[in-house]
Amino acid sequence: MKLTILLAAFLAVFLTPSLADDSVTLTNQGNDGGSVHQTVNINNGKNIANIDTNAGWNSINSIWDYNTGFIALRPFAKKSCYIHRMNRNVVPSIQELARLTKEKKDNKGPAGPPPRSIQYTVTSAKAENFAEYGKPIEAMCRGVPSYVAQEVQGNDLFFSLGGCMNVGLLFILDVHVCAGFQI
Repeated sequence: MKLTILLAAFLAVFLTPSLADDSVTLTNQGNDGGSVHQTVNINNGKNIANIDTNAGWNSINSIWDYNTGFIALRPFAKKSCYIHRMNRNVVPSIQELARLTKEKKDNKGPAGPPPRSIQYTVTSAKAENFAEYGKPIEAMCRGVPSYVAQEVQGNDLFFSLGGCMNVGLLFILDVHVCAGFQI
């Protein structure tokens, strides 16, 4: 009986932090004097990060599903959803995301290198089989026009024309989503 109690206590102490949820809310002053609020909610048990950027008409909700390897972005102004594969060489792991957001919240975030950047072009292909993207992405994107985006390397014509949406996550990652057609 003592062994069972000891084992339960041991598991509670060491397993609970790895299954805990992290939630960080940050407010950043914009260049135009406005405020941008970002909330990062991490569910370690389900390997899901929900990142909400509240910036008025430019607000964006996103879900990062580390199990399926997909990210979905739902911009408020566009009334649509963009789904792309997670580039694990650029996107921080869920543990790294939790650490970096907490450091930023505590004002201990790195002031050094610029954020990593990744670029996507939205294709005209509509996302139809939501099951492959996972239930959280399905719940966010079902009912609105949803499109698949493909990662592009280097400078694409759409990026230089300015037909892009920039989704900045703290100081960690800049995601540029550009349309190859009218979105």
